Amino acid sequence: MSSTTEQLPTPMQEIPEGATLGSAAREYLTRVRGGDVGSLPAIAGFVFLVVLFTILRPDNFATKLNWANLLNQSASVIFIAMGLVFVLLLGEIDLSAGYTAGVGAGTLAVLLTFKGWPWPAAFLAALVVGMVIGLLIGLLVAKLGIPSFVVTLSAFLALQGVLLTVIGTGGTVPVRDPFVLALMNDNLPPALGWVMWVVVVVGYALVEVLGMTRRRKAGLPTPSPLLPGLRIAVLAVVLGVVVYLFNLERAVNPAIKSLRGVPLIVPIAVVFVVVLSFLLKRTRFGQHVYAIGGNAEAARRAGINVDRVKIACFMISSTLAAFGGVLLASRANSVSPSTGGASTLLLAVGAAVIGGTSLFGGKGRIIDAIIGGLVIAVIQNGLPLITQRAEIQFIVTGLVLLLAASVDAISRRRAAATGR
Repeated sequence: MSSTTEQLPTPMQEIPEGATLGSAAREYLTRVRGGDVGSLPAIAGFVFLVVLFTILRPDNFATKLNWANLLNQSASVIFIAMGLVFVLLLGEIDLSAGYTAGVGAGTLAVLLTFKGWPWPAAFLAALVVGMVIGLLIGLLVAKLGIPSFVVTLSAFLALQGVLLTVIGTGGTVPVRDPFVLALMNDNLPPALGWVMWVVVVVGYALVEVLGMTRRRKAGLPTPSPLLPGLRIAVLAVVLGVVVYLFNLERAVNPAIKSLRGVPLIVPIAVVFVVVLSFLLKRTRFGQHVYAIGGNAEAARRAGINVDRVKIACFMISSTLAAFGGVLLASRANSVSPSTGGASTLLLAVGAAVIGGTSLFGGKGRIIDAIIGGLVIAVIQNGLPLITQRAEIQFIVTGLVLLLAASVDAISRRRAAATGR
């Protein structure tokens, strides 16, 4: 286990006790030079793209309505990417996530439209289908030792046939359930948006304070209170600006229908990020995931049940993919043979990698899926406003993914060279 502990998410241990903002900044720059860049390239790319598209198309891109559309466009990809983070942390891959989303969406649509099931039962069935797919993939990878690339590529092909079987020969199954449609089309009342802001900021502050308290009681070094205070302040300001802007009227014709409030998918995503991040950072299971990604053989010798962790990660990935499929159905109001196909999988993998999750395993966070998903969404949202040529949009997205993978590879080399 000693060879894998550097992979565990404990960045606060690198900050000396009583560190000031200046010393913390210098320590951070040292880590960046040593290859520990984290999500910095993705954040810088996001800011650059937003500024660029705002300058080029201020009347179309930098609008409240377009920002709400951007969040909805990226939601399904982000949720699929959250699940893929678990698999990528192991150094594995799941090429079937896109069509797992399609099969989950198809299951939901058929049960709602043709079988008359209530939405809770249909929703649960879609998630169970995703979980079973992940279980089967995990068993083949962990117990039989078949490379995940081969297993999930086979599943990618097979699940296309399963989706066609589920939705039948009709081609498209409509989704009319109000709850399902609300997931991607409704907004929080403005007052609830501010309630969400208070809950998130206060909750994050409590996590920071409790973390420092536990470290102090354990006799571990603790950073200056200025550092967590700065993080809390930044979160409060950024989230406050987001809530304020979304609470403004963004409808083209408010007399017909008013559009105000934070999109409903935002608090849903916040809940998932909190729960999944806690699972990875604060539980023994999460520590085992990072350990296996850092060195699977060392983790096995340390007594970690590697097979069980792998199976669980594939199940989590496929379940979240099925949830992403529900969001696809909600946004399109229907399910078709192309649901979850096309570039859905590639964009989800790209979101996780662009956000900072390593393809080599052992490094990544749930928030990476959010950051990377937003970068891809900005590209897909902004480029059509500049050019309608689809080939350029694919080329740019591919180059961004290649750049992210290159940064990851270079960072790992520098980290190995500096011993960090």
